[in-house]
Amino acid sequence: MNQPLAGFAPAPVSARMENHGNHMAKIAMQTGNDLFARVGSMVAYEGFVQYEPNPPAVRQIAKDWMTGEGAPLMKCSGDGLLYLADYGANVVIINLNGDGISVNATNLLAFDAHLTWGVERVKGLAKFAGQGLWNTKISGQGWVALTSRGKPIVVDCGGGEDETYVDPDALVAWSPNLKVKGKRSFKAQSLIGRGSGEAYQMAFSGQGIVVVQPSEDSTDRLRVRG
Repeated sequence: MNQPLAGFAPAPVSARMENHGNHMAKIAMQTGNDLFARVGSMVAYEGFVQYEPNPPAVRQIAKDWMTGEGAPLMKCSGDGLLYLADYGANVVIINLNGDGISVNATNLLAFDAHLTWGVERVKGLAKFAGQGLWNTKISGQGWVALTSRGKPIVVDCGGGEDETYVDPDALVAWSPNLKVKGKRSFKAQSLIGRGSGEAYQMAFSGQGIVVVQPSEDSTDRLRVRG
């Protein structure tokens, strides 16, 4: 290999799903261990990998996505190495060890097909946003890949009485056992939220984590809808 390019070669496989750099996911595909991935996210693969856009299992669950914000998914199967990316966004790999995570549709890159998943309305926001916010909840034993517009921060809510406040446009994912409520504050509009004319925040409390990205670009976010 040309010496200047040697540092970009893929590392030996050490897990089912892992990062190749900050902006790409590498998945070790095996027959019988299928994957759901965002349509159009495949950038390369080795071996024999097949794709099925919008498979029946996805259509059955996505019909409940009443906001129309669902992320189109494809089913990937076969043997080999699969590389996924999303327009240069940072990729965050999570190994769910019997835990769960609630993810915004626009930040969901891929997850093991055997995981339990579904679309759900986030409780505690209806009085602020009419229909509320719809997210994808994923749980079980397996791997999930998320995207973030820039390097994210993972905030540990700590289980104390204090709440963690997040701009909805910067929210990526959170532990589904956290309590969520909405809050409006005109006094804080110069600090949180840029574009709505007011500061609308999501408040999290309890034991768990919140993943926040540095971008607040509402054009590619799953918005709270009225």
